[in-house]
Amino acid sequence: MIEDLSMAKIISLAAVDAVNPCALAVLTLMLIAILTYNPKDKRNVLLAGLAFTTSVYVLYMFYGLVIIRFFQLVQMLTSVRIWLYKILGLIAIILGILNVKDFFKYKPGGLMTEMPLSWRPKLKKLIGGITSPKGAFTVGAFVTIFLLPCTIGPYVIAGGILSAMDLLKTIPWLLIYNLIFVSPMIVITLLVYAGIARVEDVNGWKDKNIKYLHLTAGTIMFCLGVAMIGGWV
Repeated sequence: MIEDLSMAKIISLAAVDAVNPCALAVLTLMLIAILTYNPKDKRNVLLAGLAFTTSVYVLYMFYGLVIIRFFQLVQMLTSVRIWLYKILGLIAIILGILNVKDFFKYKPGGLMTEMPLSWRPKLKKLIGGITSPKGAFTVGAFVTIFLLPCTIGPYVIAGGILSAMDLLKTIPWLLIYNLIFVSPMIVITLLVYAGIARVEDVNGWKDKNIKYLHLTAGTIMFCLGVAMIGGWV
């Protein structure tokens, strides 16, 4: 599997995670909370957005290492090792179908594609109390738990692929993956700070295009899964 490992796979999976509506929704909620508390302090928005993003980045690095280690332990069973790559490809296909389904028949809180509806009031309450960069960093760590149901799929597949490598050698790959994953958060924070876009505009764009975000993610996941099972990547 090491020989088959390619940057294209990891970038594709990271791109799917990056366009996930969950992460964009959480960031906009956080920025709205900061702006509501002190609407004129743009520097606070910048620092809070970057602090929040850094917290998510660090926690997801940790989750990635745990996922990879889990797969490495599983692969000690020879029979599992033989089928692991095909199983990961099948998971990618299922996730792709679920996302494409959300394009044709969208329903908030979709299984494995969005945050469960029952979690959202708790998340809003948690984020609503953010007033500073320090608070944004702390809350960001807790928020990753809420993000996992809708972002863990591509990450599990990436972790399974990377598990063929030594654990320490996977760190650069995880750094790249998670940089891509949080890149929309960084861009949105900078746009709001620079006054190029309002948080409300970003949130409105996300809501308006949520079906297309699911279609994009689903298409990438489905094609990657088929290619993995077919042995083309």
